[in-house]
Amino acid sequence: MQTRRIGDLDVSAIGLGGMPLSMPADRRPARADALRTVHAALDAGVTLIDTADAYCTGPGELGHNEELVAEALRTWGGDTSGVLVATKGGHTRPSDDDWAQDGSPEHLRAACEASLVRLGVDAIGLYQFHRPDPQVPWAESVGALEQLRQEGKVRLVGVSNADPEQIREAAATTHLAAVQNEFSPRFRSSEPELRLCAELGIAFLPWSPLGGIDRNTSDGGFADVARERGVSPQQVVLAWMLAKADVVVPIPGASRPSSITDSAAAADLVLTPEELARLG
Repeated sequence: MQTRRIGDLDVSAIGLGGMPLSMPADRRPARADALRTVHAALDAGVTLIDTADAYCTGPGELGHNEELVAEALRTWGGDTSGVLVATKGGHTRPSDDDWAQDGSPEHLRAACEASLVRLGVDAIGLYQFHRPDPQVPWAESVGALEQLRQEGKVRLVGVSNADPEQIREAAATTHLAAVQNEFSPRFRSSEPELRLCAELGIAFLPWSPLGGIDRNTSDGGFADVARERGVSPQQVVLAWMLAKADVVVPIPGASRPSSITDSAAAADLVLTPEELARLG
């Protein structure tokens, strides 16, 4: 597995996004199958697992995904000391169907403390502010994570769903290690954020990186390159992202072992300049 850098840590070039293991409720796998999926990721050399306290079906099971990830690490049987678990706080679940934001320092501190317990760690490897809260100044929210870092409860700080101005402000407030934004063949609006992260040396973690594959199976592009190379379209998408900049670390979700095993193989797929030009 090729590696990339988040802060002062080396991680696998492909991570695992944990959200599909917990939601939506009607499509998430049985717990045993979810654990097997995380184990398959670890078997494939994945050393970055992304989760969040809000990855659950509602307020009654807050932290479902964090607890699942912690159980998977405990039961894998191998050495997990090099695995970076990234979680997030600041997105809330007021009801089963609703999402909201709370970026107050008080909430973020309480959320971090709860995540520490669920993950069973003394310090969270990468703690990310999940989404900007329009009711709370951005600097206050990011400053709360910096305080947690100074106290040793958080090793690395990240932000999610941030624009370039917010990224620059966060980088001036804390030792910003990562930015997690949506980016995929379908959603390319985060190109400016990706370029800024490359300029500043901040890891860029695309969430939902495989969005838009179906659309591209009928009009050439990713599916055509995949057929020519004898690999899956998913691998081509992830390899295309990795070629964008050496700070990119995609975190594809998976709910089956075969899915993450296939995605992890993209770390070793190098696309030619001609193929990259076709994909845009």
